Amino acid sequence: MNRTVNAVRGTAAAATAAFLAALLTAPAAQAAPGARTLYAAPDGRGTSCTVSRPCTPEGARDRARTEKGRDVRVLLKDGTYRLDAPLRLGPDDSGTTWAAAPGARPVLSGGQDITGWHRNADGTWSAAVPAGVTPRQLFVDGERATRARGEACAASTCDATATGMTGATATGIDHWQRPTDAEAVIRVRWRNYHCRIAGVSGDTMTFVQPCWTNSASGTDRTGPAWDSTAVDSTRYSGVAFFENAPELLDQPGEFVWDSKGRTVTYLPRKGEDMRRARTVTPHTEQLLVVDGAHDVTVSGIGFAYAAYRQPGTDEGYAGMQAGLTLTGATGPVDHAGRYYTKPSAAVTVRGGRRVRVDSSRFSHLGGAGAILEAGTKDSSLTRSSFTDLSSGAVYVGDTEPMPEASLAGERNTVAYNTISRSGVEYTDSVGIWAGYEAGLSVDHNSLDHLPYSAISVGWGWNQPEAQKSVLRDNKVTGNRITDVMEVAQQQHDGGAIYTQGAQPGTVLSGNYINRSAYGNTERDGNGIYLDEQSSHITVERNVITRIGYKWVSNWADYGIRNTARGNWTDTAAPALGGTGSVMTDNLTGLDRLPAQALAVAARAGAHGGPVEQLRTDLARTGTATQSSTDGTATAALALDADTNTDTRTLSEAGAWWQADLGAVRHVRQVEIWNDAATTTADFDVVTDDGTVHVSGKALRPTLVNLDSRTRTVRIVTSGTGRVALAQVLIHP
Repeated sequence: MNRTVNAVRGTAAAATAAFLAALLTAPAAQAAPGARTLYAAPDGRGTSCTVSRPCTPEGARDRARTEKGRDVRVLLKDGTYRLDAPLRLGPDDSGTTWAAAPGARPVLSGGQDITGWHRNADGTWSAAVPAGVTPRQLFVDGERATRARGEACAASTCDATATGMTGATATGIDHWQRPTDAEAVIRVRWRNYHCRIAGVSGDTMTFVQPCWTNSASGTDRTGPAWDSTAVDSTRYSGVAFFENAPELLDQPGEFVWDSKGRTVTYLPRKGEDMRRARTVTPHTEQLLVVDGAHDVTVSGIGFAYAAYRQPGTDEGYAGMQAGLTLTGATGPVDHAGRYYTKPSAAVTVRGGRRVRVDSSRFSHLGGAGAILEAGTKDSSLTRSSFTDLSSGAVYVGDTEPMPEASLAGERNTVAYNTISRSGVEYTDSVGIWAGYEAGLSVDHNSLDHLPYSAISVGWGWNQPEAQKSVLRDNKVTGNRITDVMEVAQQQHDGGAIYTQGAQPGTVLSGNYINRSAYGNTERDGNGIYLDEQSSHITVERNVITRIGYKWVSNWADYGIRNTARGNWTDTAAPALGGTGSVMTDNLTGLDRLPAQALAVAARAGAHGGPVEQLRTDLARTGTATQSSTDGTATAALALDADTNTDTRTLSEAGAWWQADLGAVRHVRQVEIWNDAATTTADFDVVTDDGTVHVSGKALRPTLVNLDSRTRTVRIVTSGTGRVALAQVLIHP
C-alpha cells in the first residue's frame, strides 16, 4: 500500500516538475488590458484626458493612440466644440469609440460667430466679418437667413449663351454697386446652377470660369449626347433669381455679403434683436474625417455649421445630377458622370471598414451631411437626424462603375434616419444618394420636404462605359417618403425613389410614398422611377399615393427584366418598358387603401407614423360627357382612375366637361388633374348650387372646395379654348 502511494506521489511530482519546466521555457502569456475611457471637453487642455481634466478632441485622439491593445472610448462632454479644421481619424485610431458622455449633447461646429452688429438708417444691420471668412449662409438664433434675391428673369430677357447672358439693362444689374458679388441661380429640369457674375458690359453679363463653361453645352463632359439641360440649351427657360446684391435686400430674413467691404448686412425678421441674437456662418468645411480606419464607432454627437466653399469660388456650382457638380477647366471626355464632384460634407468616411455612425445630429449645414466613399465597406449610418442642409443628407459610394476591389462600396447600411429640409440651397440634391454600390441597405428612413428625389441608387445613364458595373443586391425597404419633388423648387424628371443601372437582386419594397410632385404644372415627378438602364429590379408591396405623374415609371427599352408586383396605388401607369419586364397583382386606381396597405404604410419610416388615407370618389360610378371630343380623348378618360390618360375637347367658346353622379350628392371638394400637354385654364366649376371660378391653369391637381348638394359637376372654359383633363375626383 505504501509503495503504491509513494509511486503515485512520485509520478505526480514528476508531472508537476515537467509542467513547471514547460511553463518557464514557454513565451510569457500577456493578460489582455482593460478598456480605457478618455474624456474631451470644449475647453479641454493638457494630456490627462480624465473626467476632471479632459482634453481637446485632438488631444484625446492622440492619447488614445498610446493605449495599444486596449478598447478605447472617448467621451465628449456637453457643449459646442468649435473646429478650425476637421477631427481626423486614421488607421491608428481603429477600434475606438467616440460618443457623447452620459447626459451630454456635444456638437462639433464649423461655425464662425458674427458679432458687433450696428443699425443702419434703412433698418438693416451690418457687421464686419473676420479675415478668411466668407458668409455664404447665415443663421440667426438657429434660423437660416436667405441670401437677398430678386425675381425670375425669363429667357426672352435673360438669354443665356455659351459665353454669357443678356438682360443686364432690363434687370437693372448694369447699375448695381457690386454686380460681381451677385450670382445667377438657374434651374433646368433636374439640374441647378449657381454662377457668380464676372463682369457687365452694356446689356451683357459674363460669369466666372470654369463655372459658366461647365454649366453650358459643348464641353463633352456634361453627360450623354442627348443631354439638353445646359444653360444654353432649348430647355433653359430663364434665371430663377439673381442673389447677393444690396439692391435686392428688401425682405425680412434676407442678408447680403459685401466682399470688398468685408461686411454682412441683414434685414431682421419681426422680433429679432441683433444686439442679442447669436449669428453664425459656416466656415470650416469638414468636421470629422475617418480615413482608412476600421471598427470605429461615432455615437450621439451633433454636427453643425459645416461649410461648402466650392460654390463661392470660380468653380461655382455647375450641378449635373443629385448634388454632384462638374469641376475643373479641363477633363476627360465623360458621358457617364464618372468624374463629377461630390459636395463637401460634415462627416466623411473614406475606405472605412466597419465604421458606425449612430444617433447623431446633422443640422444647419452649408453642404451635405455625411459621405461614405472610396471603398467603404460593412459600415453604417443609423438612427441619426438631418435637417436644414444646403445640399443632400447622405452620399454612399462613388461614380466608377467597375472599381478595383479595394475601392468598391459593399454591404453598407443607411437605416432608421430622419431627413427633413435637405437641399435647401442646392435644390438638385437628393436625400440619400448611392452610386455603384453592392449589398447596400437603405431601410426604414423617414424623408420629407425635399426639393428633388428622396432616394437615388445607381448611376451611368446607359452609357457604354457604365453598362457593366458592380451594382447588385441593393435593398430600399420600409422607407417613409412624403412631400418630395416640391413643385415650388422647379426641379423636374425625378422620383421619390430613383434608380439607374442594371442591379441584379435589387429590391424596392415596403416603402410608403405620398405626395411626390403633388400639385405640379406638368406631367412630372414619379413615385418609383426606374430610369435609363435600370434593370433586374423588383418593386413590391409599396404604398404609393398622390403622385404628380406615374406611380412607377420604367420607360426605357434598354431597362430590362424589372418586376412590379403587389403594390397599392391610387392611379395606374403604362406598362413597364424593356424586355421581360412585368406588372402583376398590383391594386391600382384605389380610392381607399385596404387594411393591408395601411399596415405596410404605418410601419414605414424611422418611427412609423400616420397614413393619409385616400378619399372616396363619387365620380367613379358617374357618367362623363363633354361638349366635343378631339380624336379618341373621350370624356370617360377623366373617370378611369388613371392620371396618365386624358380627355380633350375641341377649342371652342364655352367648351365643357361634365360628370353626372346619378343622384344628388353632398360634395365637399372637386380634385381636378390637368392634362399638362393641353392646359385647361381660366375655368368655372359649376354645380347645381352655384359656380366657383379658377384663374390660371389647372394643376395636378387643383383642389376646389365646395359645400354643395348637386347631381352634376361641370368644368367650363371662361372664353375660347379646350377642356383637357387627366382625372376628376369628386369627394363627399
